[in-house]
Amino acid sequence: MAKTRTSFVCSECGWDTSKWVGRCAQCEAWGTMVENRPAPTTTAKALAPTSPAVPITEVKTTASKRSSTGVGELDRVLGGGLVPGAVILLAGEPGVGKSTLLLDVAAQISRINSEPVLYISGEESASQVRLRAERIGALSPSLHLAAEADLSTIIGHVESARPSMLVVDSVQTIMDTSVDGAAGGVSQVRAVTAGLVHLAKSKNLPVLLVGHVTKDGSIAGPRVLEHLVDVVCQFDGDRHSRLRMVRAIKNRYGPTDEVGCFELVDDGINELPDPSGLFLSDRARTVPGTCVTITLEGRRPMPVEIQSLAVAPAGPPRRTTSGVDSSRVAMTVAVLQSRLGVDLDRKDIFVSTIGGARASEPSTDLAAALSLASAVADLPLAPGIIALGEVALTGEVRPIVGLEQRLGEAVRLGFTKALIPAGTDVKVPNGMTIAPVADVAAAVKEVLPL
Repeated sequence: MAKTRTSFVCSECGWDTSKWVGRCAQCEAWGTMVENRPAPTTTAKALAPTSPAVPITEVKTTASKRSSTGVGELDRVLGGGLVPGAVILLAGEPGVGKSTLLLDVAAQISRINSEPVLYISGEESASQVRLRAERIGALSPSLHLAAEADLSTIIGHVESARPSMLVVDSVQTIMDTSVDGAAGGVSQVRAVTAGLVHLAKSKNLPVLLVGHVTKDGSIAGPRVLEHLVDVVCQFDGDRHSRLRMVRAIKNRYGPTDEVGCFELVDDGINELPDPSGLFLSDRARTVPGTCVTITLEGRRPMPVEIQSLAVAPAGPPRRTTSGVDSSRVAMTVAVLQSRLGVDLDRKDIFVSTIGGARASEPSTDLAAALSLASAVADLPLAPGIIALGEVALTGEVRPIVGLEQRLGEAVRLGFTKALIPAGTDVKVPNGMTIAPVADVAAAVKEVLPL
Protein backbone atom coordinates (compact mmCIF):
# COMPACT_ATOMS: atom_id res chain seq x y z
CA MET A 1 0.00 0.00 0.00
CA ALA A 2 1.41 3.37 -1.04
CA LYS A 3 2.37 5.73 1.73
CA THR A 4 0.44 8.99 1.91
CA ARG A 5 2.74 11.95 1.25
CA THR A 6 2.61 14.66 3.89
CA SER A 7 3.51 18.18 2.82
CA PHE A 8 3.73 21.55 4.50
CA VAL A 9 1.81 24.45 2.94
CA CYS A 10 2.22 28.19 3.53
CA SER A 11 -1.06 29.65 4.80
CA GLU A 12 -0.17 33.02 3.25
CA CYS A 13 0.68 32.18 -0.37
CA GLY A 14 0.06 28.42 -0.77
CA TRP A 15 3.70 27.40 -1.43
CA ASP A 16 4.35 23.81 -0.36
CA THR A 17 7.40 21.74 0.56
CA SER A 18 8.03 18.21 1.76
CA LYS A 19 9.78 19.35 4.95
CA TRP A 20 8.78 21.90 7.56
CA VAL A 21 10.66 25.19 7.41
CA GLY A 22 10.36 28.24 9.61
CA ARG A 23 10.21 30.71 6.73
CA CYS A 24 8.32 30.42 3.45
CA ALA A 25 10.71 30.49 0.51
CA GLN A 26 8.16 32.24 -1.75
CA CYS A 27 6.54 35.03 0.31
CA GLU A 28 9.24 35.01 3.04
CA ALA A 29 6.67 34.98 5.86
CA TRP A 30 7.71 33.45 9.19
CA GLY A 31 5.75 30.74 11.02
CA THR A 32 3.14 30.19 8.28
CA MET A 33 3.98 26.60 7.29
CA VAL A 34 1.23 24.18 8.35
CA GLU A 35 0.97 20.44 7.81
CA ASN A 36 -1.24 19.29 4.95
CA ARG A 37 -2.08 15.60 4.86
CA PRO A 38 -4.15 14.89 1.73
CA ALA A 39 -6.81 12.23 1.67
CA PRO A 40 -5.86 9.00 -0.11
CA THR A 41 -6.76 8.96 -3.78
CA THR A 42 -9.37 6.51 -5.01
CA THR A 43 -10.58 5.58 -8.47
CA ALA A 44 -13.96 7.17 -9.22
CA LYS A 45 -16.72 4.86 -10.43
CA ALA A 46 -19.51 5.72 -12.81
CA LEU A 47 -22.85 6.32 -11.09
CA ALA A 48 -26.35 6.99 -12.35
CA PRO A 49 -26.96 10.77 -12.62
CA THR A 50 -29.45 12.27 -10.18
CA SER A 51 -31.01 14.32 -13.00
CA PRO A 52 -30.60 14.02 -16.77
CA ALA A 53 -28.67 16.62 -18.74
CA VAL A 54 -30.96 18.96 -20.73
CA PRO A 55 -30.30 21.52 -23.48
CA ILE A 56 -29.19 24.85 -22.04
CA THR A 57 -32.12 26.60 -23.74
CA GLU A 58 -34.54 24.55 -21.63
CA VAL A 59 -32.92 25.36 -18.27
CA LYS A 60 -35.25 27.52 -16.17
CA THR A 61 -33.86 30.66 -14.53
CA THR A 62 -36.74 31.28 -12.12
CA ALA A 63 -34.83 29.50 -9.35
CA SER A 64 -32.01 32.07 -9.62
CA LYS A 65 -34.12 35.20 -9.19
CA ARG A 66 -32.29 37.85 -7.18
CA SER A 67 -33.56 39.21 -3.90
CA SER A 68 -32.59 42.51 -2.31
CA THR A 69 -30.37 42.63 0.76
CA GLY A 70 -32.18 45.73 2.01
CA VAL A 71 -28.94 47.72 1.61
CA GLY A 72 -28.84 49.49 -1.74
CA GLU A 73 -25.09 50.00 -1.86
CA LEU A 74 -24.43 46.29 -1.30
CA ASP A 75 -27.03 45.42 -3.95
CA ARG A 76 -25.10 47.66 -6.37
CA VAL A 77 -21.87 45.74 -5.75
CA LEU A 78 -23.52 42.31 -6.00
CA GLY A 79 -25.21 43.19 -9.29
CA GLY A 80 -28.77 43.61 -8.02
CA GLY A 81 -29.02 41.46 -4.90
CA LEU A 82 -28.54 37.94 -3.58
CA VAL A 83 -28.77 34.93 -5.87
CA PRO A 84 -30.17 31.76 -4.21
CA GLY A 85 -27.37 29.31 -3.51
CA ALA A 86 -24.63 31.95 -3.89
CA VAL A 87 -21.66 31.92 -1.51
CA ILE A 88 -20.31 35.43 -0.86
CA LEU A 89 -17.02 36.13 0.91
CA LEU A 90 -16.58 39.57 2.50
CA ALA A 91 -12.95 40.19 3.49
CA GLY A 92 -11.34 43.15 5.20
CA GLU A 93 -9.02 44.35 7.93
CA PRO A 94 -9.97 44.04 11.62
CA GLY A 95 -12.31 46.79 12.78
CA VAL A 96 -13.30 47.93 9.29
CA GLY A 97 -16.98 46.98 9.89
CA LYS A 98 -17.47 43.56 8.25
CA SER A 99 -19.48 42.02 11.10
CA THR A 100 -21.49 45.21 11.58
CA LEU A 101 -22.48 45.34 7.90
CA LEU A 102 -23.48 41.67 7.67
CA LEU A 103 -25.43 41.83 10.95
CA ASP A 104 -27.36 44.78 9.54
CA VAL A 105 -27.95 42.90 6.27
CA ALA A 106 -29.18 39.83 8.17
CA ALA A 107 -31.66 41.97 10.14
CA GLN A 108 -32.86 43.74 7.00
CA ILE A 109 -33.52 40.48 5.13
CA SER A 110 -35.31 38.93 8.12
CA ARG A 111 -37.64 41.96 8.19
CA ILE A 112 -38.21 42.04 4.42
CA ASN A 113 -38.94 38.32 3.96
CA SER A 114 -40.40 37.63 7.43
CA GLU A 115 -38.39 34.40 7.31
CA PRO A 116 -35.67 33.23 9.70
CA VAL A 117 -32.08 34.28 9.03
CA LEU A 118 -29.30 32.38 10.81
CA TYR A 119 -26.22 34.26 12.05
CA ILE A 120 -23.35 32.02 13.18
CA SER A 121 -20.62 33.66 15.27
CA GLY A 122 -17.39 31.76 15.67
CA GLU A 123 -15.56 34.63 17.36
CA GLU A 124 -18.07 36.13 19.81
CA SER A 125 -20.76 34.82 22.10
CA ALA A 126 -24.43 35.28 21.26
CA SER A 127 -24.77 37.90 24.01
CA GLN A 128 -21.94 39.96 22.53
CA VAL A 129 -23.59 39.85 19.10
CA ARG A 130 -26.86 40.87 20.74
CA LEU A 131 -25.21 43.94 22.25
CA ARG A 132 -23.94 45.00 18.83
CA ALA A 133 -27.37 44.40 17.30
CA GLU A 134 -28.94 46.69 19.92
CA ARG A 135 -26.38 49.40 19.22
CA ILE A 136 -26.94 49.41 15.44
CA GLY A 137 -30.71 48.78 15.54
CA ALA A 138 -30.55 45.28 14.05
CA LEU A 139 -32.90 43.49 16.44
CA SER A 140 -35.48 41.30 14.71
CA PRO A 141 -37.45 38.31 16.03
CA SER A 142 -36.67 36.44 12.80
CA LEU A 143 -32.91 36.83 13.23
CA HIS A 144 -31.51 33.73 14.93
CA LEU A 145 -28.09 33.76 16.61
CA ALA A 146 -25.79 30.87 17.47
CA ALA A 147 -22.20 30.84 18.70
CA GLU A 148 -20.70 27.75 17.08
CA ALA A 149 -17.30 26.75 15.73
CA ASP A 150 -18.06 23.24 14.42
CA LEU A 151 -19.16 22.71 10.83
CA SER A 152 -21.39 19.72 11.61
CA THR A 153 -23.21 21.66 14.32
CA ILE A 154 -23.77 24.57 11.93
CA ILE A 155 -25.31 22.20 9.38
CA GLY A 156 -27.57 20.89 12.18
CA HIS A 157 -28.68 24.48 12.95
CA VAL A 158 -29.54 24.96 9.27
CA GLU A 159 -31.56 21.74 9.21
CA SER A 160 -33.60 22.77 12.26
CA ALA A 161 -34.04 26.50 11.60
CA ARG A 162 -34.46 26.28 7.78
CA PRO A 163 -33.24 29.87 7.30
CA SER A 164 -33.58 31.98 4.17
CA MET A 165 -29.95 33.11 4.53
CA LEU A 166 -26.88 32.01 6.48
CA VAL A 167 -24.13 34.33 7.78
CA VAL A 168 -20.88 32.80 9.11
CA ASP A 169 -18.51 35.08 11.03
CA SER A 170 -15.84 34.05 10.25
CA VAL A 171 -14.83 31.17 7.99
CA GLN A 172 -11.33 31.02 9.53
CA THR A 173 -12.76 30.21 12.99
CA ILE A 174 -14.89 27.22 11.93
CA MET A 175 -13.53 23.67 12.19
CA ASP A 176 -14.34 20.39 10.46
CA THR A 177 -13.63 17.65 13.03
CA SER A 178 -13.05 15.09 10.26
CA VAL A 179 -9.99 17.04 9.06
CA ASP A 180 -6.71 17.35 10.92
CA GLY A 181 -5.28 20.74 11.80
CA ALA A 182 -6.20 23.84 13.74
CA ALA A 183 -8.93 26.29 12.76
CA GLY A 184 -7.70 28.74 10.15
CA GLY A 185 -5.16 26.32 8.69
CA VAL A 186 -5.02 25.52 5.00
CA SER A 187 -6.72 22.13 5.29
CA GLN A 188 -9.42 23.37 7.66
CA VAL A 189 -10.32 26.46 5.64
CA ARG A 190 -10.50 24.41 2.45
CA ALA A 191 -12.71 21.73 4.02
CA VAL A 192 -15.01 24.19 5.82
CA THR A 193 -15.51 26.32 2.72
CA ALA A 194 -16.20 23.26 0.55
CA GLY A 195 -18.77 22.06 3.11
CA LEU A 196 -20.54 25.43 3.22
CA VAL A 197 -20.54 25.67 -0.58
CA HIS A 198 -22.13 22.20 -0.81
CA LEU A 199 -24.70 23.23 1.81
CA ALA A 200 -25.55 26.40 -0.14
CA LYS A 201 -25.93 24.64 -3.49
CA SER A 202 -27.91 21.67 -2.16
CA LYS A 203 -30.43 23.82 -0.27
CA ASN A 204 -30.44 26.86 -2.61
CA LEU A 205 -29.38 28.90 0.41
CA PRO A 206 -27.43 32.16 0.09
CA VAL A 207 -24.40 32.09 2.40
CA LEU A 208 -22.38 35.14 3.46
CA LEU A 209 -18.92 34.50 4.88
CA VAL A 210 -16.66 36.89 6.77
CA GLY A 211 -12.99 36.47 5.85
CA HIS A 212 -9.83 37.62 7.60
CA VAL A 213 -6.94 39.24 5.74
CA THR A 214 -3.20 39.06 6.21
CA LYS A 215 -0.93 42.00 7.01
CA ASP A 216 -0.45 42.72 3.29
CA GLY A 217 -4.22 42.87 2.67
CA SER A 218 -4.71 39.51 0.92
CA ILE A 219 -7.35 37.04 2.10
CA ALA A 220 -6.02 34.67 4.75
CA GLY A 221 -5.99 30.97 3.94
CA PRO A 222 -5.39 29.02 0.75
CA ARG A 223 -5.92 30.61 -2.62
CA VAL A 224 -8.51 27.96 -3.38
CA LEU A 225 -10.85 29.75 -0.95
CA GLU A 226 -11.44 32.49 -3.52
CA HIS A 227 -12.02 29.91 -6.26
CA LEU A 228 -14.62 27.97 -4.26
CA VAL A 229 -16.92 30.90 -3.50
CA ASP A 230 -19.08 32.71 -6.06
CA VAL A 231 -18.45 36.31 -5.02
CA VAL A 232 -15.43 37.88 -3.31
CA CYS A 233 -15.90 41.38 -1.90
CA GLN A 234 -13.14 43.51 -0.40
CA PHE A 235 -14.09 45.88 2.43
CA ASP A 236 -11.68 48.83 2.51
CA GLY A 237 -11.39 51.89 4.66
CA ASP A 238 -8.93 54.11 6.46
CA ARG A 239 -9.01 53.61 10.22
CA HIS A 240 -9.02 57.39 10.70
CA SER A 241 -11.84 58.05 8.21
CA ARG A 242 -15.57 57.36 8.34
CA LEU A 243 -15.67 56.22 4.72
CA ARG A 244 -15.84 52.51 3.93
CA MET A 245 -15.92 51.01 0.42
CA VAL A 246 -16.98 47.56 -0.75
CA ARG A 247 -15.53 46.31 -4.06
CA ALA A 248 -16.33 43.04 -5.84
CA ILE A 249 -13.04 41.53 -7.01
CA LYS A 250 -14.81 38.38 -8.22
CA ASN A 251 -18.49 38.07 -9.14
CA ARG A 252 -20.02 35.18 -11.05
CA TYR A 253 -23.41 36.89 -11.17
CA GLY A 254 -22.62 40.53 -11.86
CA PRO A 255 -20.00 43.21 -12.56
CA THR A 256 -16.64 43.52 -10.85
CA ASP A 257 -16.23 47.26 -11.37
CA GLU A 258 -18.92 48.56 -9.00
CA VAL A 259 -18.20 50.20 -5.65
CA GLY A 260 -20.49 50.58 -2.65
CA CYS A 261 -19.90 53.46 -0.22
CA PHE A 262 -20.70 53.34 3.49
CA GLU A 263 -20.17 55.59 6.49
CA LEU A 264 -19.12 54.05 9.81
CA VAL A 265 -20.80 55.91 12.67
CA ASP A 266 -21.24 55.30 16.40
CA ASP A 267 -24.59 53.52 15.99
CA GLY A 268 -23.66 51.30 13.05
CA ILE A 269 -22.89 51.65 9.39
CA ASN A 270 -24.91 53.72 6.95
CA GLU A 271 -24.94 53.50 3.17
CA LEU A 272 -23.83 56.58 1.23
CA PRO A 273 -25.57 56.87 -2.14
CA ASP A 274 -23.93 60.33 -2.49
CA PRO A 275 -20.57 60.46 -0.67
CA SER A 276 -19.46 63.75 -2.24
CA GLY A 277 -19.90 65.67 1.01
CA LEU A 278 -17.05 63.72 2.61
CA PHE A 279 -14.53 64.67 -0.09
CA LEU A 280 -15.24 68.34 -0.78
CA SER A 281 -14.69 71.32 1.48
CA ASP A 282 -16.90 74.40 1.59
CA ARG A 283 -16.92 75.75 -1.97
CA ALA A 284 -18.44 79.09 -0.94
CA ARG A 285 -14.95 80.42 -0.22
CA THR A 286 -11.97 80.08 -2.52
CA VAL A 287 -8.54 79.30 -1.08
CA PRO A 288 -5.19 79.16 -2.92
CA GLY A 289 -3.78 75.70 -3.46
CA THR A 290 -7.02 73.75 -4.01
CA CYS A 291 -8.42 72.09 -7.12
CA VAL A 292 -11.21 69.53 -7.59
CA THR A 293 -11.16 66.53 -9.91
CA ILE A 294 -13.39 63.50 -10.50
CA THR A 295 -11.96 59.99 -10.14
CA LEU A 296 -13.54 56.69 -11.15
CA GLU A 297 -13.94 53.96 -8.53
CA GLY A 298 -14.97 51.10 -10.81
CA ARG A 299 -17.82 52.66 -12.76
CA ARG A 300 -18.65 55.18 -10.05
CA PRO A 301 -17.46 58.79 -10.38
CA MET A 302 -16.15 60.23 -7.11
CA PRO A 303 -15.22 63.87 -6.45
CA VAL A 304 -11.79 64.49 -4.92
CA GLU A 305 -10.37 67.80 -3.74
CA ILE A 306 -6.59 68.06 -3.95
CA GLN A 307 -4.94 70.59 -1.64
CA SER A 308 -1.35 71.79 -1.93
CA LEU A 309 0.93 73.96 0.15
CA ALA A 310 4.36 75.31 -0.79
CA VAL A 311 6.36 77.10 1.92
CA ALA A 312 9.95 78.14 2.52
CA PRO A 313 11.78 75.32 4.30
CA ALA A 314 13.41 75.60 7.69
CA GLY A 315 15.88 72.90 6.67
CA PRO A 316 16.25 70.57 3.66
CA PRO A 317 13.16 70.74 1.38
CA ARG A 318 10.52 68.08 2.10
CA ARG A 319 7.92 66.37 -0.12
CA THR A 320 4.94 65.09 1.90
CA THR A 321 1.83 63.49 0.39
CA SER A 322 -1.39 61.97 1.76
CA GLY A 323 -4.06 60.25 -0.33
CA VAL A 324 -2.17 60.81 -3.60
CA ASP A 325 0.50 58.85 -5.45
CA SER A 326 3.80 60.31 -4.26
CA SER A 327 5.65 59.28 -7.43
CA ARG A 328 3.11 61.02 -9.68
CA VAL A 329 3.26 64.15 -7.51
CA ALA A 330 7.07 64.13 -7.86
CA MET A 331 6.73 63.96 -11.65
CA THR A 332 4.17 66.78 -11.63
CA VAL A 333 6.54 68.94 -9.57
CA ALA A 334 9.32 68.22 -12.07
CA VAL A 335 7.07 69.18 -15.02
CA LEU A 336 6.04 72.48 -13.38
CA GLN A 337 9.63 73.32 -12.64
CA SER A 338 11.02 72.33 -16.04
CA ARG A 339 8.24 73.40 -18.43
CA LEU A 340 6.80 76.43 -16.62
CA GLY A 341 9.78 77.63 -14.61
CA VAL A 342 7.87 77.43 -11.31
CA ASP A 343 10.38 77.61 -8.46
CA LEU A 344 9.64 74.53 -6.35
CA ASP A 345 13.16 73.25 -5.79
CA ARG A 346 13.71 75.29 -2.63
CA LYS A 347 10.27 74.87 -1.02
CA ASP A 348 8.58 72.39 1.27
CA ILE A 349 5.72 70.84 -0.71
CA PHE A 350 2.66 69.23 0.87
CA VAL A 351 -0.06 67.61 -1.28
CA SER A 352 -3.12 65.94 0.23
CA THR A 353 -6.74 64.98 -0.33
CA ILE A 354 -9.50 65.55 2.22
CA GLY A 355 -11.96 63.14 3.77
CA GLY A 356 -9.71 60.10 3.36
CA ALA A 357 -10.20 60.02 -0.42
CA ARG A 358 -7.59 58.40 -2.68
CA ALA A 359 -6.41 60.07 -5.88
CA SER A 360 -3.93 57.62 -7.36
CA GLU A 361 -5.07 57.40 -10.99
CA PRO A 362 -3.31 59.43 -13.74
CA SER A 363 -6.45 61.52 -14.42
CA THR A 364 -5.74 63.53 -11.25
CA ASP A 365 -2.37 64.84 -12.51
CA LEU A 366 -3.80 68.06 -13.94
CA ALA A 367 -5.67 68.91 -10.73
CA ALA A 368 -2.49 68.34 -8.70
CA ALA A 369 -0.50 70.58 -11.06
CA LEU A 370 -3.06 73.40 -10.86
CA SER A 371 -3.29 73.17 -7.06
CA LEU A 372 0.51 73.42 -6.83
CA ALA A 373 0.64 76.37 -9.23
CA SER A 374 -2.14 78.06 -7.28
CA ALA A 375 -0.30 77.51 -3.99
CA VAL A 376 2.97 78.96 -5.34
CA ALA A 377 1.23 82.00 -6.86
CA ASP A 378 -0.96 82.39 -3.74
CA LEU A 379 -3.95 82.89 -6.04
CA PRO A 380 -7.16 80.83 -5.79
CA LEU A 381 -8.84 79.22 -8.78
CA ALA A 382 -12.20 80.58 -9.79
CA PRO A 383 -15.12 78.76 -8.13
CA GLY A 384 -16.88 76.00 -10.08
CA ILE A 385 -13.77 74.69 -11.89
CA ILE A 386 -12.63 71.08 -12.11
CA ALA A 387 -9.56 69.68 -13.88
CA LEU A 388 -9.40 66.31 -15.67
CA GLY A 389 -6.34 64.99 -17.46
CA GLU A 390 -3.09 63.07 -17.27
CA VAL A 391 0.14 65.08 -17.42
CA ALA A 392 3.04 63.65 -19.42
CA LEU A 393 6.69 64.49 -18.74
CA THR A 394 6.64 66.71 -21.82
CA GLY A 395 3.95 68.85 -20.18
CA GLU A 396 1.27 67.52 -22.54
CA VAL A 397 -2.22 66.92 -21.12
CA ARG A 398 -3.23 63.43 -22.27
CA PRO A 399 -6.77 61.97 -22.70
CA ILE A 400 -8.40 59.88 -19.97
CA VAL A 401 -11.17 57.27 -19.88
CA GLY A 402 -14.74 57.84 -18.67
CA LEU A 403 -14.71 61.56 -19.39
CA GLU A 404 -18.46 61.82 -19.98
CA GLN A 405 -19.24 60.09 -16.67
CA ARG A 406 -16.92 62.46 -14.85
CA LEU A 407 -18.44 65.54 -16.49
CA GLY A 408 -21.96 64.34 -15.67
CA GLU A 409 -21.07 63.94 -12.00
CA ALA A 410 -19.39 67.37 -11.98
CA VAL A 411 -22.56 69.01 -13.30
CA ARG A 412 -24.65 67.22 -10.68
CA LEU A 413 -22.37 68.61 -7.96
CA GLY A 414 -22.72 72.16 -9.28
CA PHE A 415 -19.46 72.66 -11.19
CA THR A 416 -19.73 74.82 -14.29
CA LYS A 417 -16.34 74.69 -16.03
CA ALA A 418 -14.02 71.78 -16.77
CA LEU A 419 -10.45 71.74 -18.08
CA ILE A 420 -10.10 68.66 -20.28
CA PRO A 421 -7.41 67.37 -22.70
CA ALA A 422 -7.44 69.04 -26.12
CA GLY A 423 -8.70 66.97 -29.03
CA THR A 424 -11.12 64.93 -26.91
CA ASP A 425 -14.46 64.21 -28.58
CA VAL A 426 -16.96 64.27 -25.75
CA LYS A 427 -20.65 65.08 -25.32
CA VAL A 428 -20.82 68.09 -23.01
CA PRO A 429 -23.72 67.97 -20.53
CA ASN A 430 -26.02 70.95 -20.11
CA GLY A 431 -24.75 73.52 -17.67
CA MET A 432 -21.07 72.69 -18.25
CA THR A 433 -18.48 74.72 -20.17
CA ILE A 434 -15.32 72.93 -21.27
CA ALA A 435 -11.89 74.43 -21.85
CA PRO A 436 -9.66 72.09 -23.90
CA VAL A 437 -5.98 72.49 -22.96
CA ALA A 438 -3.05 70.99 -24.83
CA ASP A 439 -0.44 71.29 -22.07
CA VAL A 440 0.05 72.36 -18.47
CA ALA A 441 1.11 75.87 -19.44
CA ALA A 442 -2.19 76.45 -21.26
CA ALA A 443 -4.12 75.06 -18.29
CA VAL A 444 -2.37 77.39 -15.84
CA LYS A 445 -3.00 80.41 -18.09
CA GLU A 446 -6.68 79.41 -18.34
CA VAL A 447 -7.35 79.53 -14.60
CA LEU A 448 -4.61 81.72 -13.07
CA PRO A 449 -3.81 85.35 -14.01
CA LEU A 450 -0.04 84.83 -14.04
